[in-house]
Amino acid sequence: MSRKIPSRREALALLQEFTQSENLRRHGLAVEAAMRAYARRLGEDEELWGVVGLLHDFDYESHPTMEEHPWAGVEILKERGWDDPDLIHGVLAHAPHTGTARESLLDKAIFACDEVTGFITAVALVRPSKKLEDVKVKSIKKKMKDKAFAAAVSRDDIRKGAEELGVDLDEHLQVVLEAMKGIAGDLGL
Repeated sequence: MSRKIPSRREALALLQEFTQSENLRRHGLAVEAAMRAYARRLGEDEELWGVVGLLHDFDYESHPTMEEHPWAGVEILKERGWDDPDLIHGVLAHAPHTGTARESLLDKAIFACDEVTGFITAVALVRPSKKLEDVKVKSIKKKMKDKAFAAAVSRDDIRKGAEELGVDLDEHLQVVLEAMKGIAGDLGL
């Protein structure tokens, strides 16, 4: 039985169809890169994990409320025939407000990678070079202590994500940072 998930090309087209914001598109790419890195590291399905990373927020621009996101996106995926249970559950599990239990490694990874990619992007953007290559784990951790910096990003979710994934925070930050550095050009960083 074949899995009903979009190819990366199809997922990217869906992201671009529903997301006009370049920053939100780049966020999807960053989370995809981190998810692929973790899939390789954990011996999981890199294509599935990458697609979940790419699509977890694709509906956010058109459905930005907690009442709509990501349920509206899940319905769109189902309408297109992409109803793989792991894909659907992963998209729902990234958002704590859905109440979806993070059961699988995929669920835990998408939660762990979501907030931290945005935070790492913010750290890069305050560097004089605005480049990921100049970001170090030490500088990410220092910025995590500054409550005023990227105040909307939940430091608790970043810590909890690493913990649920069973990875030391420093190691988690390094894995995600390296994944993002691998696509720095696509991220404009």
